[in-house]
Amino acid sequence: MRSFRAAEDDGFSADSARGLDEPGATVCADLAAGADGGADARPDGGAEPAGGAGSPADTYWTLSRTPLTSLAFTLPLVLAYEGGVLALGRGSPRNGADVWLRQLLDALGFGGYFLLPVLMIVGLLAWHHVRHDPWRVSPAVLLGMCLECLVLAGVLVGIARLQGRLWPIRLAADAAGPLADGPAGLVARFVGCCGAGLYEEVLFRLLLLPAVAWGLRRLGGSDASAGGWALVATSLLFAAAHYVGPLGDVFEPRGFVFRALAGGFFALLFVVRGFGIAAGTHAAYDMFVGLR
Repeated sequence: MRSFRAAEDDGFSADSARGLDEPGATVCADLAAGADGGADARPDGGAEPAGGAGSPADTYWTLSRTPLTSLAFTLPLVLAYEGGVLALGRGSPRNGADVWLRQLLDALGFGGYFLLPVLMIVGLLAWHHVRHDPWRVSPAVLLGMCLECLVLAGVLVGIARLQGRLWPIRLAADAAGPLADGPAGLVARFVGCCGAGLYEEVLFRLLLLPAVAWGLRRLGGSDASAGGWALVATSLLFAAAHYVGPLGDVFEPRGFVFRALAGGFFALLFVVRGFGIAAGTHAAYDMFVGLR
């Protein structure tokens, strides 16, 4: 995804591009219903008490998918990115999805610097409340999510290597330019990776994927077809976003195909494993290829 340099004193502008380069609660629940496997339903149709001892809600699979756990898991990305951008100064690169979301808020008359991360936090808390998930976070689950994200990021690197053998592509680190040089450049790359994993997943998966699925359902599509086409559409948008802006990549089919595959990979993770795993895997992948 593209990163951007904020060059104006009172706003953000799309200047500098780097890297591979983040609901409606009802739509998200519908998209992920198959992954839940009906864990909270009793055979008689009643609701199983959430978080009861020995209940399916206590499993790693279920707890790691809750919005509250996703918030706790991605909070370090929020702090690392927002704190890193402030520490590096206004001339530091910003993630493209971050810029676009802030520009949208500015256009709506909401220009507070910390409004975007605050809205993300409030949105995840509201989603958790609507789902009636248990209000607890397990440190063991967070550790397991870290390991899972590293494994999944390794899988995506393997997919990139395989495509590279069949159809050579250039990974994110190859386009890093001067940002990859020296300790300051390494810090800037790390901050950018955190921002990509966070805000690209917020934009393309947490917001656009459920919204597109909802729109297709309103047009008469079934749950399955709406979810499938929404996944395809948002993955293509994710890939196309890398070529937007004055310093966007020169379009090439090989890179576009891989980025679309990566977008589909992250979208599947979002639906099946939740926002936290999708964001963590995205950030880990960017670090694998961008901090070499």
